[in-house]
Amino acid sequence: MSTPVLVGISGSLRREATNRKLMREAVRLFGPSEFIEGDLNLPLYDGDLETGEGIPDSVQVLADQIARAHAIVIATPEYNKGPSGVLKNALDWVSRTKGNPWADKPVAVMSAAAGRAGGERSQMILRSFLVPFQPRLITGPEVHLASSSAEFHDDGRLKNERYEKSLQALMEKLRAQIG
Repeated sequence: MSTPVLVGISGSLRREATNRKLMREAVRLFGPSEFIEGDLNLPLYDGDLETGEGIPDSVQVLADQIARAHAIVIATPEYNKGPSGVLKNALDWVSRTKGNPWADKPVAVMSAAAGRAGGERSQMILRSFLVPFQPRLITGPEVHLASSSAEFHDDGRLKNERYEKSLQALMEKLRAQIG
């Protein structure tokens, strides 16, 4: 296979979000790939907008990136015991595009959160959100970064060797799924 295309999605819009850092660490540990970071700065899903104007260009770009990917990494924060609204909004919009870009794509889910559970609940909920799209969800090892703001060096690398080893194992399983 030529260089695999890896799409990364951070459920946080902040430039320095710990989920964006976690996603980038996953990409580094995944190894050689063509990396595309999906942009979730999309309009709120609105059926009237879709009916009147069609699928927004920014949504179609994201759907096309997912369709082109050999594998996908999603890093989700935990807001009020669930995934972020921007992540759910992106899933809702992409579900309205033609075809199913998620179908049979290997997807690894991870989380970074301020709380001590590290986003475990948001991962569980996100996995249920993905079920209708029928991707191949990688079930583990689970990566939940607790107190995530203290888990990265200034250069964005993980501080904790245990987290890095789990993330490495998850990325190895993801890479193995693309054959």
